[in-house]
Amino acid sequence: MNKLTYFPVFSSIFAHIARQFASHVNPVLQLIRFFRCDIEIITLSNPGDHTMITIDRLIEQALLEDIHTGDITTLAVVPGARPASARLIAKEDLVVAGLSTAARVFSIIDPTICFKTCLTDGEKASTGTVLATVHGEAAQLLMGERVALNLLQRMCGIATLTASFVAAVAGTKTRIVDTRKTTPGLRQLEKYAVRVGGGINHRTGLYDGVLIKENHIAAAGGITEAIRRARAYIPHTLKIEIETETLPQVDEALTAGADIIMLDNMSLDQMRTAIAAIGGRVLVEASGGVNLERVRAIAETGVDIISVGALTHSPRAMDISMLLD
Repeated sequence: MNKLTYFPVFSSIFAHIARQFASHVNPVLQLIRFFRCDIEIITLSNPGDHTMITIDRLIEQALLEDIHTGDITTLAVVPGARPASARLIAKEDLVVAGLSTAARVFSIIDPTICFKTCLTDGEKASTGTVLATVHGEAAQLLMGERVALNLLQRMCGIATLTASFVAAVAGTKTRIVDTRKTTPGLRQLEKYAVRVGGGINHRTGLYDGVLIKENHIAAAGGITEAIRRARAYIPHTLKIEIETETLPQVDEALTAGADIIMLDNMSLDQMRTAIAAIGGRVLVEASGGVNLERVRAIAETGVDIISVGALTHSPRAMDISMLLD
């Protein structure tokens, strides 16, 4: 068993403390603080459970950040046992992503809260569409509102932007992929939102793919040496991608045996020349300076992949409101 520091989720205990302390102190923070400790985690049989633990930790930390010592406004003005219903409403056209994450926020606060989705992730919603309804005690709904909306708005923003890039290259062979330029701590959620929007995930982190960039090349002493070292180190199941900035570097990368060649910040003419020289022998990725106005022209040069950092580093959060009935 591995030892790990995290904020474990004990839903039934959350509910008990919520009932006992609703009129006195914030139950979520009482529980998070009480159970924040080093514990042993039993090995999980379902790999997806590891992702759930990561997401739960993220949500619990976000709740702690927001609620801290207590939601003083809610504690002051809202009766502790008042039942309420609320609607999550799209205030603009968007692609839905993150409803299950929003639901998880409320279930961590109180597992008796009922969260019903009206759409599924990947569907398009127009202005005024009700995305979900939430039923529970008013105080609990208000405590979870901001964290749930923050995550949902960002994930919908990523999915919506990704869908725009995917639509822009429709009819070409090019795939739109993301990068590691994600919000610290939110990578799993943000990369999920990219998939929902029709994009493809690049490597998740430094551990699951080889991408030799300019600083690696400089540290290794050149493209050929960097590829040689990588090939000697990794198992045969991994591919080697290398970043190139000039046509001579493309030729060197081909000769050295790269599996994927990234054309970084090249002009359209340079890309066409590089693709002609490569001649389909390896996958070609274009990167750098990619925007919606330019992405179609890049795709039409014949590249296989276009990586777009903007999908996760600068999406606009969608406008979504939660309104109590």
